[in-house]
Amino acid sequence: MPAVFVLIWSTGFIVARFGMPHAPPFSFLAIRFALSIACFLLWIYFAKVRWPQSSREWFHLAITGILMHAGYLGGVWAAVKAGMGSGLSALIVGFQPVLTAIWLSTRGAGTENKVSRRQWMGLILGFCGLLLVVWRKLTQGSALDHVNELNVSFVLMALFSITLGTLYQKSFVKPCDVRSANAVQLMAALLVTLPIALIETEGVQWNSEFMGAMAWSVLGLTLGGSSLLYLLIQKGAAASVTSLMYLVPPSTALMAWFLFDEPITMVTLMGIALTAWGVSWVVRSPKN
Repeated sequence: MPAVFVLIWSTGFIVARFGMPHAPPFSFLAIRFALSIACFLLWIYFAKVRWPQSSREWFHLAITGILMHAGYLGGVWAAVKAGMGSGLSALIVGFQPVLTAIWLSTRGAGTENKVSRRQWMGLILGFCGLLLVVWRKLTQGSALDHVNELNVSFVLMALFSITLGTLYQKSFVKPCDVRSANAVQLMAALLVTLPIALIETEGVQWNSEFMGAMAWSVLGLTLGGSSLLYLLIQKGAAASVTSLMYLVPPSTALMAWFLFDEPITMVTLMGIALTAWGVSWVVRSPKN
């Protein structure tokens, strides 16, 4: 499950490369959420899936949906659309596992979520590997040349949204069917993104690249990737789950090399190896 999740989630930047030139960020996300909700509703109806039974469950799922769908995705897409390079945005969002570990340590987390010394070392190694993976894009200058208060605010919103959303779901969301849970989360996310989409001035260009990106965003990233993330958070320790995010930029770099012939240097390969090594330290059960 973790390997499939990383592969699917890594296609997010590939989708952005195809879809973002043809639509403003929140319009793209609003359409994506609406289509995803429709797919989940059909799935729920024919599979006779049970919905959450209490208003408290609906409330907690709505909060996680706003944070992990509207806040995280909206922040990343808006930051890149506002001029921040994908390398820098990936690096900033890459602080998520460290922030999660810091929160768990300061809050005196239980045995399941306790961060061991070995896991701390793995988090540090993973982040160093992430830095090496995105180093080429950072040193090209294009990302740093377009940093401003707006796109920094967007990417920080994404960082804190995915971190808080992960911790909130682990703490408050009771295990329930992933399909109905995702549907509730997406409904809440749509309520937030749709008003913003309606005031965006740029129009949507319905061409083949946009529709292909949208189709994969709905079927692959939302129905597949988001569902796997929900299950991983429910079944695993928060620090171990979030450390998987370190593997996303290296996987994306390999996909970009295969699809767009983007060069991979020796530094990138060293970063991929270091990231994988660090994550392996985190996901293994900590020693007593």
